[in-house]
Amino acid sequence: MSDSRLVKISKYLSRHLRHAPGRIGVELDPGGWLPVSELLDACQKNKFPVQLAELKKVVAENDKQRFSFDSTGTLIRASQGHSVEVDLRLEPSVPPDILYHGTGSTAVESIFSQGIRKMSRHHVHLSVNIQTARQVGARHGIPAVFTVDAAAMQRDGHTFYCSANKVWLVDFVPPAYLKIS
Repeated sequence: MSDSRLVKISKYLSRHLRHAPGRIGVELDPGGWLPVSELLDACQKNKFPVQLAELKKVVAENDKQRFSFDSTGTLIRASQGHSVEVDLRLEPSVPPDILYHGTGSTAVESIFSQGIRKMSRHHVHLSVNIQTARQVGARHGIPAVFTVDAAAMQRDGHTFYCSANKVWLVDFVPPAYLKIS
């Protein structure tokens, strides 16, 4: 199975498990889960057939671990990044002292004045290292990386969550906790 095929499957899953399940005729449960059999049937019906072995490989080998199976292996969901209503049932967690946020350089001025907002997603996504944040930012043009004083935010009452794939999530990052990396 080629790397390009795995990337195509990952993008297809991201679109439909995070943003538009209805486009392929499926409905996520409140926790974001979908029976694997329903997903595979929907992929087939929508002219994007995916074999179970391919799905397992994408879940296991995706560099960002975007997807996970439940403990029985019969349900699948995206780990975070949803724009559709789901409750991932994440528990509040104490973040590392410093986290990072990558974006395009055109957003820097706005972020310094308004903070980092979740936009259409459920949370702002933060990384534990600059390299990951830079990769995220590069998807939006010339990357800019912000350092987030997560320890101060948490002391000041902001609640953090850590997704299954180790992405740190928060509702909003005010400008006072930011500096450019």
